[in-house]
Parts: sequence; structure tokens; C-alpha cells
Amino acid sequence: MEHVTGDGEITTKPIILVVGARPNFMKIAPIYAELQSRGQELILLHTGQHYDDNMSKVFFDDLGMPKPDIYMGIGSGSHAYQTGTVMIEFEKICQERDPSMVVVVGDVNSTVACTIVCAKMGIPCAHVEAGLRSFDRDMPEEINRILTDSVADLLLTPSPDGDEHLRAEGIAEERIIRVGNVMIDSLYNNLARAESSSIQDDLGLEDDYSILTLHRPSNVDDEGIFAGIISALEVIGKEIQIVFPMHPRTEKMAKQFSLYERIASIPRIKITGPVGYLDFVALMSNSKLVLTDSGGLQEETTALGIPCITLRENTERPITVTEGTNTIVGCDPELIKSTALDALTTGGKSGRIPEMWDGKTAHRIADVLINYIENNGD
Repeated sequence: MEHVTGDGEITTKPIILVVGARPNFMKIAPIYAELQSRGQELILLHTGQHYDDNMSKVFFDDLGMPKPDIYMGIGSGSHAYQTGTVMIEFEKICQERDPSMVVVVGDVNSTVACTIVCAKMGIPCAHVEAGLRSFDRDMPEEINRILTDSVADLLLTPSPDGDEHLRAEGIAEERIIRVGNVMIDSLYNNLARAESSSIQDDLGLEDDYSILTLHRPSNVDDEGIFAGIISALEVIGKEIQIVFPMHPRTEKMAKQFSLYERIASIPRIKITGPVGYLDFVALMSNSKLVLTDSGGLQEETTALGIPCITLRENTERPITVTEGTNTIVGCDPELIKSTALDALTTGGKSGRIPEMWDGKTAHRIADVLINYIENNGD
């Protein structure tokens, strides 16, 4: 957007798009592409909250995103360290770049840190995927969601429940705008490209297989819970092949608890390292069943009509349960087994694609951002 300086010179003020961890990339990519197509000056900023080539660079490549304009390199650390360090460094960047708007997505530490900086500096901030609530404050992500939504200027929600949660928290109506689910934009944009992936052949997969993702501390940091989930998988693996792209955190804890060999001996399991976005879309879109503790997969499986069993006690995406293909089972081994085996027998829970999960969310987001800047610029 144009900005007139004190001496009358017209300059262009950029929009900063913030990513901090891998789940953010799929949300930012369609927004970046849409804003770029409209000639908007952009700064893509990666805080480096989570970064390695397997889990970050390959996703940028797969999603067609350029190398970040700014890489902060924050790295791992405690929640306080990450949040505080991002705030200190992001404030410097905002002072130097003078953005017209900052866009944050999701619920990682980088999201809340950058939003607080914007609130302190008077920079408009838009939160994409606003209003999601698990109502479990033991989840660090839940704290990040609540804090981010309390101070961001624009709260761009994916579904009606997000609107309702924000209203219940006393958020002004004009800040709440439902735009749909931008994750589904990335999914639809890349389904055709994913068909060229050779991942299924490379792994020697059977015609029918399931996918497992497991990484949340509540599941893998408690030896008893972790072992209980494995006991359920030992039964499920007798009925269907399990593809398990193992998260580095999960591998670390499995080895610490001496559970890794037990996982590796589950019948018909295929353990891989983290896979790229296109390879994972190829795996997921051809699977018969997904078992996960990830939020994004609950949404993607609903969009694709694939039964999803969520190994958590709650979800911040309840629309995937009420309208989609998702079933919440917690970490009870018997419930995991019975739900999975029932899904394999019956074809699983059927559902429908929620309203505005149509692949056009980035277009609506761009409209909202540009309209806001044009009507609220200095």
C-alpha cells in the first residue's frame, strides 16, 4: 500500500507474513501467492522457531514459496525463551521495515510474540485461523490462541465455531471475519501435483494402508500413555499396513523409553522420517484411515472424506467432528483399537465438507487485508 512521507514522497509499505513452524507454511503459501498476484509488496519472515531441511526447506520448495526474505534463526528453547526472543528481534524488524500490516497464522509461539509486538507498536495485525479453542489450557497452543486473538486487529476465522468463541470472549464484532480454511487452499492447489509423487512405490506400500502421526507431548512424553497407544497399534497393524512418518521428538522419546524397537516390530508398519508436503499429500489422499494427534490432519481428512481418528481428549477443530470425518478417541488403547477396526470394517465415519472450505480462502483474506489497509492507513 502507498504511504506519503512528510516531504510528500510516495513509498510502498510492505505486508509482513510470519511463519515460525512447519504447520504455518501451508497456511501462508496461498496468501503469499494471492497477495503477490495483486502486486502487493511482501516480506516473508521465518522466525526459525522450528527449522531443519527435512521439516522446513522441503516444505518451502514443495509449496512453491521463495526463500524467506528474513530468517531470524530463533531456534529451539523454552516457551518463554522463544516468545521473548522473537519479540525482541521482531520489534527491530518492524522499526526498520515499517509494515502496513503483519499477518500471523496458527498458534505457535512466534504467532503470539509477533502479535504482541504489533499491539505495542500500533501496527495492524491479522490472525489467520482465529477463534479455534480446545478449552484445554494445559496445551501451550491454547494460551497462544487466546492471547493472539485478544490483541490482533483482524480475526480471520475458518468456521462458525471460531466466530462464536470470539464473541463469547467479548471480541468486537467488526474484528471477526469468517474467511474459510486456508489449509484447504494448499491441499486443493497441490492434489494434482502430488499425483506425481513416487512415495508409495518408494515405500513399497500395499494397496490398503493407514497413516499415523504422533508427536504431542501429552502422548509421547508419558511412558505409560505412549506404550498404551503402541499396544493399540499392534492390533491395528494386523489388519492394515501403517505408514508412520516419525517426528524427531517422537523418535527421541521412543528411544528414551526403550519403546522404539517395540514400535518397529508392530505388524506391517513402515517407519519413515518426516516427508515433504507433496509426498505427504500423496500418502494421505490415497490412505484408507488416518490416526493422528495433529490439528491440520483433522481438517485435511475431512476435506478429502477420509476417516480420521484423533488421539487426543479434545480438539480445537470441532467442526471436523460435527460435520466431518473425525472421531476423537483420546489415548485409551481399547477405544483406539475398536474405533479403528470399526472404520476398517464399515468404511468409517462419513461427513461433509464445511462451508467456505472451497479453496478460495486466500482470495477472501487478501480482499480483507487490502480493504483494511486502504481504510485505516495513516
